[in-house]
Amino acid sequence: MNDNTPDIKVEPEEQPRNLLDKWILKLGNALSLLFLITVVISFYEVVMRYVFDSPTTWVHETASFVGGVLFVFGGIYSFANNKHVRVVLIYDHVSERTRRYLNLVHHTVGLAFAGLMAYSAYVMAEGAWFTPWGEFRLETSGSALNPPYPALLKGMIFMTLCVLVIQFILHLIQEIQCLRKNNDV
Repeated sequence: MNDNTPDIKVEPEEQPRNLLDKWILKLGNALSLLFLITVVISFYEVVMRYVFDSPTTWVHETASFVGGVLFVFGGIYSFANNKHVRVVLIYDHVSERTRRYLNLVHHTVGLAFAGLMAYSAYVMAEGAWFTPWGEFRLETSGSALNPPYPALLKGMIFMTLCVLVIQFILHLIQEIQCLRKNNDV
């Protein structure tokens, strides 16, 4: 090993910051089993298609829907676990106090972004769940199976973004409390 490499401070494993984060992490760990189910049904499709020459009509859309739901949920899961994307080139090389201020900026900008995205997701979900004249109707895929997966996924995106807004609010409150406690505000 080279002794000239700079020492990089590695943070210990972060713990959830509040009850909502704990709930999200528990739910996420349980939902991760759906990845295995997706693999199993995809394997089933391959066997049915190439061994028995009898392809299914439901596997591809179902696997895509489950993967989409898990991908969307992954955003709030990574935020709850404090594993979201940040510019570590700067963040890891500043003082704890400066990190708190960077977190404050991050949470404020993130809250605005998540709020705008939640509004857009609401408009998208509303169009997928209701006709223009207000009758309940779930948008379907239009395939031979024709499941309501598009409407369900759009609803999931909206609900997840609403949870993200709440997460940002809670994290912002916690950062402000930490700054006040340390007399930095």
